Amino acid sequence: MATFDFILRGGTVVTPAGGRVADIGVKQGAIAALGPNLSGSARREVDATSLHVFPGLIDAHVHFNEPGRADWEGIKTGSRALAAGGGTMFFDMPLNAHPPTCDGESFDLKLAAAKRNSLTDFAFWGGLVPQNLDRLEELAGRGVIGFKAFMSDSGMDDFTHVDAKTLRRGMKRAAKLKLPVAVHAESETLTKRLAAERIARGKISVRDYLKSRPIAAELEAIRCAIEIAGETKCALHVVHVSSGEGVALVAAARNRGVDVTCETCPHYLVLTEGDMEKLGAIAKCAPPLRSPSVVKKLWERVLAGEVATIGSDHSPSPPEMKRDENFFKVWGGISGGQHTLPLLLEGRNKKSFAPSLVAKLTSFNVAERFRLPKTKGRIEPGADADFALVALREKFTVRARDLFYRHRQSPYVGRALTGRVVQTILRGKTIFKDGQIVGARCGQFIKPL
Repeated sequence: MATFDFILRGGTVVTPAGGRVADIGVKQGAIAALGPNLSGSARREVDATSLHVFPGLIDAHVHFNEPGRADWEGIKTGSRALAAGGGTMFFDMPLNAHPPTCDGESFDLKLAAAKRNSLTDFAFWGGLVPQNLDRLEELAGRGVIGFKAFMSDSGMDDFTHVDAKTLRRGMKRAAKLKLPVAVHAESETLTKRLAAERIARGKISVRDYLKSRPIAAELEAIRCAIEIAGETKCALHVVHVSSGEGVALVAAARNRGVDVTCETCPHYLVLTEGDMEKLGAIAKCAPPLRSPSVVKKLWERVLAGEVATIGSDHSPSPPEMKRDENFFKVWGGISGGQHTLPLLLEGRNKKSFAPSLVAKLTSFNVAERFRLPKTKGRIEPGADADFALVALREKFTVRARDLFYRHRQSPYVGRALTGRVVQTILRGKTIFKDGQIVGARCGQFIKPL
């Protein structure tokens, strides 16, 4: 009888502590042994020489829009795109599904869709809106990873933003349930007023949209959310922070004892407001892209270890929703879930971004912050055999025909990157290899501990 189902030979294994050349022995979907020159027999061996072996990427921020809006993306296409980028698990946001995941019934619909369609493992955020504060317990009982709230208009009629009073009530309930609250932090008062002033004067360009969502709106909302988290003792995660100043507010609050972390996204690290002006609606997001000087300061905070996680905030739409002369009306969302690892690794070449930090931000820290089972987000004996095999120095250009999204559009099309995902393995099974999806649906629902 073989000692292992397979052995991954000679790769540079990337962990938060660094990288080292080692073999990985896998049995029954888990890591059974890890070390140089493993002895023992195996049914097959995989040559990983010259490749870096990252823990499978865990994207804690995607919008796959199912049920109800699978024509925007869908779990089948979204999870395949994730796998093509080295991803082995995603956390789906409660919007833009219809109905949004705000009660037990809507959760059950999403779970059924994911079980039918997901190539990768998955978890779900529950919604926190003014109308569902008495439904948080049933979402927690079903196993949501936490609750997501918008502090500004979400753009969706069926997912209402929260004011400070509602957020405080929701955080009190979430704290009792021992689950975090994630917030989209932009001031509704400020962004609504600035947008209305410009639209009233017929100022509807990309630059007008940028001016309507200043960093001040982000900072105001972050301060408010941190204050409420401190009062309620609720764990807070500020998503898609776009500025170093925003990260600094989070870091200072952590030093004061507030249980708060933050996420940023690849687009805030590799794109600027100039790219939004050049590319147009395909690069529209909220908060918007920032100036090069702001991007530089955000990088500094990331490299200082003050950002906990990086998620794609993959938020697609049909192409027709990206077309309007009024830039305020076009859908705001970037399709990027397939290229998180390559984008960060490309950034590494310019910013001394160590592979170990990439692994922390995209896997280990995600698993730790959201209390995933200890089998996730790490490469060590007993953990699930979830790997992304990356040719760290291989250059490639993002092409529309290589995208696995339902709609093959992305601001990264045409961009030259370094660091190609060669193979993705989930619990010992190859699900993506050399540009092709090769595995059958095998995703599992993962609950927090």
